Amino acid sequence: MPSKATKLANSIPPEALLNVEIQDMVAEGKCLVRINNLVVFVNQVAPGDVVDLRISKAHKRFMEAMPTKYHKYSELRTTPFCQHFGTCGGCKWQHMTYDAQLNYKHQQVADTLQRIGKVEIPEVRRIMASPERKYYRNKLEYTFSFMGWLTEEQIKDETAAYDRRVLGFHTPGRFDKIIDVEHCHLQPEPSNEIRLFIRDYAREHMLRFGNIIKQTGLLRNLIIRTAESTGETMVILQCYREHQAIEPLLNAVYAKFPQITSLNYVLNDKGNETFHDLEVVCYKGKPYIEEEMEGLRFRIGPKSFYQTNSAGAYNLYKVAREFAEIKPTDLVYDLYTGAGTIANFVARQARRVVGVEYVEQAVLDARVNSEINGVTNTEFFAGDMKDMLTEAFTSHHGHPDVIITDPPRAGMHEDVVKRLVALRAPRVVYISCNPATQARDLELLDEVYKVTRVQPVDMFPHTHHVENVVLLELK
Repeated sequence: MPSKATKLANSIPPEALLNVEIQDMVAEGKCLVRINNLVVFVNQVAPGDVVDLRISKAHKRFMEAMPTKYHKYSELRTTPFCQHFGTCGGCKWQHMTYDAQLNYKHQQVADTLQRIGKVEIPEVRRIMASPERKYYRNKLEYTFSFMGWLTEEQIKDETAAYDRRVLGFHTPGRFDKIIDVEHCHLQPEPSNEIRLFIRDYAREHMLRFGNIIKQTGLLRNLIIRTAESTGETMVILQCYREHQAIEPLLNAVYAKFPQITSLNYVLNDKGNETFHDLEVVCYKGKPYIEEEMEGLRFRIGPKSFYQTNSAGAYNLYKVAREFAEIKPTDLVYDLYTGAGTIANFVARQARRVVGVEYVEQAVLDARVNSEINGVTNTEFFAGDMKDMLTEAFTSHHGHPDVIITDPPRAGMHEDVVKRLVALRAPRVVYISCNPATQARDLELLDEVYKVTRVQPVDMFPHTHHVENVVLLELK
């Protein structure tokens, strides 16, 4: 018996999918159109496009579709700059002008805070553009695959033979399908040059590219980190197991790129690519690179978190510092402090800064960052935020005058939000990479706080992701 989703899909007559004008941009970068009172989400289009559609997935309450023919292009469109657009899983908004991207991100923040948060907000400040539109990332992760994903054009090309041993990115929605990447516009050189050299060396020397499904092979993952402010470069090679071929490969990489200041490798046979619990071997150079911001230097190790858009991060932190209005007598709590970047960034304005972070290695990094910068008024503690931010903790370390919180995409645990309500610090600066979970938390904080400033910041051009900074003050 046909499912409800199948019945919905079959209820759309074929002619209703022809000459459809795309209506609006919605969450997660998808576009929306309503056909026969059914909601249909469409990828790779822009509002104003007129297209023919093909239903690709049927759900109980909505459909997903793909464009099969364009009759008219939207005025919001521009020519994508990357040859891998549409196949690679990143930079899905390349086909829209940057001004259009900013407009939709700005509107997304305003709509999300009002729809989900249901709290009164002031006029949302104009979104801050990223200082760079291309080559803005300081970190990229590539995956090796022995059986790379071929595009439709490559499959149809019967005259060409493609080497399926690839080093690149995942295709949209597929963890096991990797496309080969010739040039990525996200990270400055020597990123592309290093990746291509390692791929070609591995092919030439018959090194085994990984099998993601079976977790076999030798080469697994490649991470490249760059620091524009200092010119330093870190390379981390992940391998499934120890092998005599690893050392010659690393020697070849270092000989070709002597500008690499930190060359590392990890042996990882786990079911996932995370290596926070594994040993990272520094093969050449230093076990870290450094970024600089307003005269402060931040050490970034293989396991360290650092905002991937360095210039954008500077904008973000300046907004947070402006909203915080820190006085020389203030005690500041920096929650989810990571490597202590924000804590050290604002420490010169404060009497004392207390940072709390779940990842112990990040706390060690934060302490080192204070030490190398001569910052003496910071303290950092490791532990789960809901377990750390207790009445006993605040009684011992002092009642905060300002709280800066920058949680992960999932937002703050409900117990943490309740604790902020109980603390009633005069000012809370909430930085978020996910306006939806931020809005959920704001609704809970509305018991004692009012939102007085909202500033979106674009850190990820050509994607739907947006950072947002909110200032909360006691009612």
